[in-house]
Amino acid sequence: MARQYFGTDGIRGKSNSGKMTPDTAMRVGLAAGAVFRRGDHRHRVVIGKDTRLSGYMLENAMVAGFTASGMDVFLLGPIPTPAVSMLTRSLRADIGVMISASHNPYEDNGIKLFGPDGYKLSDELEMRIERLIDADISSQLTSSKNIGRAKRIDGVHDRYIEFAKRTMPKKVSLSGLRVVVDCANGAAYKVAPAVLWELGAEVITIGNEPNGLNINHECGSTHPVALARKVHEVRADIGIALDGDADRVLIVDEKGSVVDGDQLMAVIAESWSRDKRLTGGGIVATVMSNLGLERFLEERDMSLERTKVGDRYVVERMRGGGFNVGGEQSGHIVLSDYATTGDGLVAALQILACVQRMDRPVSEICHRFDPVPQILKNVRVTAGKPLEDAHVKSAIDAATETLGKSGRLVIRPSGTEPLIRVMAEGDDRVLVEKVVDELVDTIAGVKAVA
Repeated sequence: MARQYFGTDGIRGKSNSGKMTPDTAMRVGLAAGAVFRRGDHRHRVVIGKDTRLSGYMLENAMVAGFTASGMDVFLLGPIPTPAVSMLTRSLRADIGVMISASHNPYEDNGIKLFGPDGYKLSDELEMRIERLIDADISSQLTSSKNIGRAKRIDGVHDRYIEFAKRTMPKKVSLSGLRVVVDCANGAAYKVAPAVLWELGAEVITIGNEPNGLNINHECGSTHPVALARKVHEVRADIGIALDGDADRVLIVDEKGSVVDGDQLMAVIAESWSRDKRLTGGGIVATVMSNLGLERFLEERDMSLERTKVGDRYVVERMRGGGFNVGGEQSGHIVLSDYATTGDGLVAALQILACVQRMDRPVSEICHRFDPVPQILKNVRVTAGKPLEDAHVKSAIDAATETLGKSGRLVIRPSGTEPLIRVMAEGDDRVLVEKVVDELVDTIAGVKAVA
């Protein structure tokens, strides 16, 4: 059965159209409630959201769906995705929901679901929910006396702030550090500055005035230029860029250079390995992580296991192989000693702990390897399946042979947008650019006649 709703990270689309309407949100609530009603206890769901205008609409629709299925709803308000995961476990909920389109612009929104263990749902569970979304809802409705209740929960920000602070190594303070944090006008606009300040840092905050329309707009991890500019302006030691739902992070060093997730994973893996904390013998990352990271780890007797793109696939492999560090180049960093999903703020705290312990500039600490030249380009697809075309397949085979053992080629459809992503990397930048450009032209040509 082909997926109609779920992508690599929940359900996502343009708000108030397609699959991101109040009707769909209500049906997702009903369907998820039906799937997670287990036993005779009073069932409950926690719902968080980021700061998008459409969050109000989708939140109310989901409340209707869940209460109609017989679940009590605890509303958390704007709060980071990892906080929803944590509170799903802490409040002993049967399911957790985050209404967010992560790093996308405000026009988009999405629905991420967590099981009672705080982990994102498996493909099997998502398919069970999918089958019910478009089904007759009469079988999913509870009786009149069992309709659920909804209420807002106070103190959730304080819970998450204390949780995040406890992930810092003992006796490590951020005193003496000047930190700029860009909250992307998103879900962490209150909690992130509070955590950093309470741990002792001097904090300058940008991207902390959400208005429903400015989430991720020229700010946050998808637009670190604003952060780099502020770091330079106030002569900060480090900049921290979160995305709209704060499950990913990028760092800006004191020189204004951007540090991606690959370098951050290298810093944490090396530090944890030195402290005998690293489990699994290495880390887990996706096919998009740079070859330079793989070589860095191999030189230090650590492994890199690759998965499909999507932090939930990273988490699945981490659980299966006993790893406690994993993530994506984009800045999703999963530290399973603390959390069941990516947590941008917690990952940033680990970097800050390294900075304080080593007493060296961020530009030195966070440059662990020289990245191999890597080129990524997107081809927009409006119809057809270009990757199944014989001519495209032949071109991909030829490109793979051209790169040989000194490079890698990754071509994949985006799980959240109508794009095909073409990525190649290798020691010869000119060759890599040539390979990518030729493949982009080939795929675009097939798309045009599809």
